[in-house]
Amino acid sequence: MIKNPILRGFNPDPSILRVKDDFYIAVSTFEWFPGVVIYHSKDLGNWRILSRPLDRVELLDMAGNPSSCGVWAPCLSYDKEAGLFYLIYTNVRHWVSSIGKNSNNGFKDTHNYLTVATDIKGPWLNSIYLNSSGFDPSLFHDDDGRKWLLNMQWDYRIGKNHFSGILLQEYDPDSEKLVGPVKNIFRGTDIQLTEGPHLYKRNGWYYLMTAEGGTSYGHAVTLARSRNIEGPYEVHPQNPIMTSVRDRNNFNQAMKTGGMISTTLHEGLQKAGHGSICPWTEDEWILVHLCARPIPGTYYCPLGRETSLQKLIWKEDDWPYAMNGFPEDRVFFAGKECNAEDVSEMGSQIKKYDDFKERELAPEYHSLRIPTDEFISLKARPGWLRIYGQESISSTFRQSLIARRVQNFRFYAETCLEFSPDNFQQMAGLILRYNEKNQYYLRLSRDEQSGSNTLGMIIFQKGRMKMPVSPEVIVIANRIYLSVEMADRIIRFHYSIDRENWQTIGHKLDSKFLSDEMADPLGFTGMFVGVACQDLSGKRKHADFDYFIYKENRLNPDS
Repeated sequence: MIKNPILRGFNPDPSILRVKDDFYIAVSTFEWFPGVVIYHSKDLGNWRILSRPLDRVELLDMAGNPSSCGVWAPCLSYDKEAGLFYLIYTNVRHWVSSIGKNSNNGFKDTHNYLTVATDIKGPWLNSIYLNSSGFDPSLFHDDDGRKWLLNMQWDYRIGKNHFSGILLQEYDPDSEKLVGPVKNIFRGTDIQLTEGPHLYKRNGWYYLMTAEGGTSYGHAVTLARSRNIEGPYEVHPQNPIMTSVRDRNNFNQAMKTGGMISTTLHEGLQKAGHGSICPWTEDEWILVHLCARPIPGTYYCPLGRETSLQKLIWKEDDWPYAMNGFPEDRVFFAGKECNAEDVSEMGSQIKKYDDFKERELAPEYHSLRIPTDEFISLKARPGWLRIYGQESISSTFRQSLIARRVQNFRFYAETCLEFSPDNFQQMAGLILRYNEKNQYYLRLSRDEQSGSNTLGMIIFQKGRMKMPVSPEVIVIANRIYLSVEMADRIIRFHYSIDRENWQTIGHKLDSKFLSDEMADPLGFTGMFVGVACQDLSGKRKHADFDYFIYKENRLNPDS
């Protein structure tokens, strides 16, 4: 029995690949670096981080990318004859032109690339530029040896259908270029917002899978087929084949009028959409798709979009069918036993206690937009993580921050900080964030009037900055312990001088501000927790962190 989600926390837009008895899933990372995470499993229930392929600027340059730009919807595939893994991805440099309900109008700068490797663990070769006509690129390897690139086409013009269809063009691996005409092979269904294409072939049919409905509560997986790769494509008789929407008509009406959508939704996993498939047996296939789990009793999803897995059954009409068209919390595949009850940790690989004694950072950590080797050291003080301060927590260029996904509605994180700031422009601490406009930062800094180190909060909610602790706490020592815990909507920060006597700092904070739903106009990344250092004077003052703890916490912060 496999328990969903199989990849908890921010792990959207899954692309699944089977090579012999190995299963791989690649997911989007947006502005987080390295770009793309590839997970590996043998049993479909227990997954571990295998590779983070876009690990250098030559493959992924994101400096200056706004929040929720960067890597959208990678596609992982394999050429058996050449023995090559292919990774196709978008680096979105700009995606939103305004705020409010018309935020999707206007331009998007979406550059699509390809990289290959003989070993999925790398190294991956420097990227090959493909096109910029839209996002969500995917590569299909036909059985005649030809290769085809698909991507959605973006139409910036006001009054037009911005999601204007799925484009198809041949890719020549010898010249490393797209060749031949560009064809618009599918303009979507009445669900609209057609994106995320993947192409498959079975029994002489080409199957085109797309995402529709927008990557929120109306999301869906659409399937169409044709005998000709260029179409025309007929839509599945029970389309969409996967969605969390039980009543599409009333859902659409509620969205237009601002009514309640809860009665139109299936119970359980929400936002099911953006899928990809691979074979399990001849007649049973695997569908992976993104989903979300709102905090109980709310629509808020601070963990972001996650990955779940469903079973598809091929029937005599040469169409695959999901069990009931809605996402299941638990799925059974015959002939495969696995115990995936603790999938929130994604195996023993992810550390609950990290003492920073390894030569490299653990794979669950990411930085923002730039490689960590530009601002950290694990050698300068063995057993400690040293971070050299750069720009502010509002910067989209050079932040000195490492963080990991929050995977539980109830969690506890803790660190030990040693820091000797010279002035108020130097700070370091523990951060819980969604993006630059929505984040909570417990930081140690310096007050020039008192001549003391001070501890306080910097809060961003929907872009508004607050400093609610006044006066800030005077800290005599340069070593301090910091922690944060969350229970559904409630977040509290704490500090200690001796790690035995803990004090709460500030008031209760609301996790809803760190959810997809509170990003303006939209957000795609989910909540991260980590450590950071800033030196706004430009002197690169460093902070040292002794350890980092992340664990599921079943207690309420008020208990």
